[in-house]
Amino acid sequence: MSTNRVPYRIHLSEKELPESWYNIRADLPNLSPYLNPKTKEPVVPDDMKAIFPMSLIEQEMSNERFIEIPEEVRELYRSFRPAPLCRAYNLEKLLDTPARIYYKYEGNNPSGSHKLNTAIPQAYYNYKAGIKRLATETGAGQWGTALSVATQLFGMDCTVYMVKVSAMQKPYRKLIMETYGANVFASPSVHTQSGRTILEQNPDYMGSLGLAISEAVEDAATHEDTNYSLGSVLNHVILHQTIIGLEAKKQMEKVDEYPDIVIACCGGGSNFGGLAFPFLQDKIRNGKKTEILAVEPAACPTLTKGRFAFDYGDVAHFTPIMEMYTLGHDFMPPGIHAGGLRYHGDSTLVSRAYHDGLIGARAVHQTDVFEAAIQFAKSELILPAPESAHAIRAA
Repeated sequence: MSTNRVPYRIHLSEKELPESWYNIRADLPNLSPYLNPKTKEPVVPDDMKAIFPMSLIEQEMSNERFIEIPEEVRELYRSFRPAPLCRAYNLEKLLDTPARIYYKYEGNNPSGSHKLNTAIPQAYYNYKAGIKRLATETGAGQWGTALSVATQLFGMDCTVYMVKVSAMQKPYRKLIMETYGANVFASPSVHTQSGRTILEQNPDYMGSLGLAISEAVEDAATHEDTNYSLGSVLNHVILHQTIIGLEAKKQMEKVDEYPDIVIACCGGGSNFGGLAFPFLQDKIRNGKKTEILAVEPAACPTLTKGRFAFDYGDVAHFTPIMEMYTLGHDFMPPGIHAGGLRYHGDSTLVSRAYHDGLIGARAVHQTDVFEAAIQFAKSELILPAPESAHAIRAA
């Protein structure tokens, strides 16, 4: 019989599912506004309504600390949430460490990741606005899968532009997305002017998230019944993901624990912000001394090697200009396996928190990441994604 004081898995009941998302904009006073890519003036809501519903634009610009989760969204969340918080007893034993290691398991849904947490509300708000189709980009494929699942729940169509190198590395991801009704194109594609332009310049171009974003935004902007949806970077996306950290705080309270350090992988910022921001709130408002660490690939080191500057979010200059840590919007990262972390910049929220010294960052190499992933798989019996394994390596 186990003598462990803390169970391997700490669960919440459906009744304990958070009723609101946490908006860290309320606690980051030094945020700079987005700039219109054409006028270079601060973005106003009308600038974004060609590709987003007003409800999501309001969330993007809101300074309310908590934003209520619609009951229709909570009902769909209940099919896979609350997600368990797990104590990594076997990994602790393998590492022979006195540290108590916990991890939040987000794999218990069709996308296999945290991405469904924002795909569902984004599809919901667009459906309410009368939108028939959503266009998006995807790197490794989890986000494209999540949006494919969410759109079919609301009877909507979905078009996914998948970074070419990831499409080549992960062909079965396309099959999963198509199972849920999506049309999937390798990016660069011939279906948009952005894609055709790049292909004319370099037919062998392996793609990037910045270009896939350009293709999806162009698609949405040129079709009246279509909006754009994205899986990271913007404020409303990270807002929806904070359900991860809000649940984790409740779960740690159940076993009378509070973390000394919170670690998450970071590409655009949705995974990191979703877990870390509810704990960062305690650090900002209540003086908690918790260390918060963002882990990124050494091949795409936006926080650790990038510049804090205003930059475009995509290759073709369709997106707003945002203040962020960036390697340059035309940066072409190597074709590493962690496709979800191959983005040239970071969320303005993550970037501001790092610039102000509220969080730390570390870059790790792919071979070291895979070594840690194998250790975790053998001890905890879960094979982690390459992206998540970055956090495991740092831990």
